Amino acid sequence: MFLANGFLIGSWAPKIPEFAARLNLDESDLGLMIVFFGVGSLCAMALVGVAIAHRGSQPVVRALAAMAAPSLLLVTFAPSVWSAALALFTLGGLIGGMDVAMNANAVEVERHERRAIMSSCHGFWSLGGVIGAGLGGLLISGPGVPAHSIIATLITALAIGLAWPRILADPPAAATNRPGPEHDGAAPRKGLLAAGATVWLTGIICLFMMTPEGAILDWGALYLRQELGASAAMSGLAFGAFSAAMALMRFLGDLVRDRFGAVRTFRVSSVLAILGMTIAGLAPTSSWAVIGFALTGLGLANTVPIAFSAAGNLPGLPQGLAISVVTFMGYSGILVAPSIIGFIAEHTGFARIFLALPLLIAVALALSGLTRHADMPTRDG
Repeated sequence: MFLANGFLIGSWAPKIPEFAARLNLDESDLGLMIVFFGVGSLCAMALVGVAIAHRGSQPVVRALAAMAAPSLLLVTFAPSVWSAALALFTLGGLIGGMDVAMNANAVEVERHERRAIMSSCHGFWSLGGVIGAGLGGLLISGPGVPAHSIIATLITALAIGLAWPRILADPPAAATNRPGPEHDGAAPRKGLLAAGATVWLTGIICLFMMTPEGAILDWGALYLRQELGASAAMSGLAFGAFSAAMALMRFLGDLVRDRFGAVRTFRVSSVLAILGMTIAGLAPTSSWAVIGFALTGLGLANTVPIAFSAAGNLPGLPQGLAISVVTFMGYSGILVAPSIIGFIAEHTGFARIFLALPLLIAVALALSGLTRHADMPTRDG
């Protein structure tokens, strides 16, 4: 399911130039259209947690995946600007809602298996994005845009069909008896307030860890090109090195987390990310910046999966609601924060931005004790 979700997003990326040309959109119009995708994602992320709490994550994952599979066709064949905006809102909502549901189900699998799998799941998401983008470029330049959308839809449906009967069934939150606050007098209310505060703080961890990812995705290449004088090919390595390092470490991350624990893994990863961003911001040449971005990818790779696992295991709250809040806040760092960064960078330059982002990571590092809940599925008793 993670692979299919990442593949859909990766398949959308190479369609953007054709999408803009077909609808006669300039850069500002295209930026506004892409906002519809982000708003759809965030709206769904905020709502899906309620459905998971009432029905469990399995049926929600299945329903959203089935609707998401053909959603790329809506964008491809939208006949007007307004219908295309609605199609992008739908695509973003289905992908974002599916993201929450599959993360909630992955937490259940971790609890059932008593070992970490979340980082590997996110690694498959990254792999799906790479495959979708690479295959999309080949198909669009070959058979054409309509053929690409049809083939991408069939591949997505195949991946979902393979996973469909194997998705772990989990009971709704109301039917579970997970450890929570003691129920005597005012204890339930205090426990609920404490759990609510914890989930928001965990969401801040995700927000502050995903903001650097969004900054590198949207502005890394421009930083190398404009401020470090890199060639077009070298500029492309900014996000490429970051993504490759992140994908590699995510496939190794579960072994590391099971060996050293969530808190220690998160803290070491955070320090590595701070080092990488500092190197990128102080880089005298584009090569040093690429090295810094790669180190940042290694550092950030496992922090968000650990935070998602921690949110799903918070006592006293339905995991669907907790993951919904954390996912909403985290993806705001990718979908919203880069726009703010771009505005600030017009006045300061990107080097100062990349030197300031480690401060956000340092805040998440200070809150790292909250990630101890991620170790719950691996403990007996």
